[in-house]
Order: sequence, then structure tokens, then C-alpha cells
Amino acid sequence: MTGDKRPPSRNNRPARDRVGGRTGVRRPSGKPASARTKGPTEPSPDLPRRDSDRIAKLLARAGIASRREVERMIAEGRVAIDGEVLDTPATVLTSLKGVTVDGKLVAAPEQARLFCFHKPQGLLTAERDPAGRPTIYTALRNAVPPGVPRLMPVGRLDLNTEGLLLLTNDGELKRALELPATGVPRTYRARTFGDITQAQLEDLMDGIEIDGVRYGQIDANMERRTGRNQWIELTLTEGKNREVRRVLEHLGLKVSRLLRLAYGPFVLGDLPRGQAAEVPQKDVERLRKSLKADKSA
Repeated sequence: MTGDKRPPSRNNRPARDRVGGRTGVRRPSGKPASARTKGPTEPSPDLPRRDSDRIAKLLARAGIASRREVERMIAEGRVAIDGEVLDTPATVLTSLKGVTVDGKLVAAPEQARLFCFHKPQGLLTAERDPAGRPTIYTALRNAVPPGVPRLMPVGRLDLNTEGLLLLTNDGELKRALELPATGVPRTYRARTFGDITQAQLEDLMDGIEIDGVRYGQIDANMERRTGRNQWIELTLTEGKNREVRRVLEHLGLKVSRLLRLAYGPFVLGDLPRGQAAEVPQKDVERLRKSLKADKSA
């Protein structure tokens, strides 16, 4: 628009150069934010097993559910081994042979797959809604090819937030991408109304506390302004519930539109609304290695 000027960004590059372009992977310069029988117990500390894991981790890896959801399933008596219902998520196994969930045998974990999905406004990031509102899975029926395993969202976008939502069949990959400790950056673009200065936005680099909740460092830059309307780009690594909206509203702004443009090395680009694109396997493996390296560092 004529007369619009964007205040200088810290890295002196327009937002579109950093997060725009075709859907795919960007290369960031830094870190990519009832009676039950007891099942098998953990092996003796004197006999460690390098190839064993807790059952919750194995079931998450197989795409059954997140670790927390698996632990809830075990508490509800829904998980068994060779017909014996488990009573502890601390059970350690070397494989999922003989493991059943709700009486059905669990298949061996499939290769980790990752999809970029352009979530439209008006869809819940949930598998089902008691009120009958449409969910992302309504759109995914037509967005992903037949035969794709059960996909789980990486984090959430609320009902009125649109943009990039990652989906995976691998519970461990999902968890690693979501954990604030991993430091995976998320980039958003917000259309707002109200009075704000670049200096106020830069103060968010020090973090902010709102109603007793502490929000970590946020890199926020004014994109363009027309009167009291402006677009603001924000990058954060925690991804707490409704974090962007709460922070901007705390600064006296009204958010009329919110899009997620990037999650880690993956960008929304020109992916059509309501469509999904699979991430190449080589990029998924590169991501997994990077997350493991960050965890062990």
C-alpha cells in the first residue's frame, strides 16, 4: 500500500524471504519453538537392555497415541500382553509382539512419515468434537492419499487460527517437535488493530508474564502498517496455549487474523488451503537426526 513502511528487522530481511516460497523445508542457520494382572517389569539394573523401551514409548512410536494418552489407556485397562492386562506404564519391552490395545494386536511401527497441512479457519485440531463441529480429520479425508497410517497433529492450532500444521504417524517425532526444551521455532503472522511500536515488540525478546503465566523470548517485527492496522510477524519456541493471541491482546491489540507460516524447517509456502503435502523421507530422517543431536547436546 502506498506510504506503508516496515520498520527494520533485526536480520534486515523481509519476512517473505524468510518464510515464503514453495511448500517444503527451509535450512535454518541455527537450531530448528478393575482387577488387572501385572505385566512384565523393568529388567534388573544389573542386566541393562539397550534395545528395550517403556511400552508407552513403543506404542507412541507405533502411532497408537501420545505417551500420555497411552499411559491413560493402561490405567483404563485397555492394554495387554499375551492376554494379561497391564497395570503400569513402566513396563519395559524389546518389541510389541503380543501387545494388544482394546483387544486388537498392535502392528509393528511403520516408517515415520510427516505431512504439511494447510489448516483452514473453522476446523478443530481434534479427532472428534462432542458439539459436532468439523475437525481437521474431516478435511484430511480428501487431503491425504489412501493407505496413509493414522496421523497425529504436532501441537495445535485453535479454531480460528489457520496455516501450517504438521502431522505425523510417529509419536516420538511428534513429542520431540512439541517439547519446549527442543527449541523448535514456530513463526506466525498476525493482522492486528491498535497502537503498538516496534520498540514495544522488541521488549518481547526479554519474555513477558501475563496473569501469572511466563512466556519466553518472542522475536516480533512489524511487517507493515496502515493507520492503526498492522501485520506483525512473531517467532517463538514454546508454543503455549493461545500464546500469540494472549501476548498481543495483552499489548492492547485486537487480533483479526492469525496464520502459522513455519514450524521448524518446514514452511507453509504456497500450499493451498485444506491441502496436505508429504515431506520427503530424506528430510524426515534429517530432522530426526537433528532432534536427537539437540537432545544429547
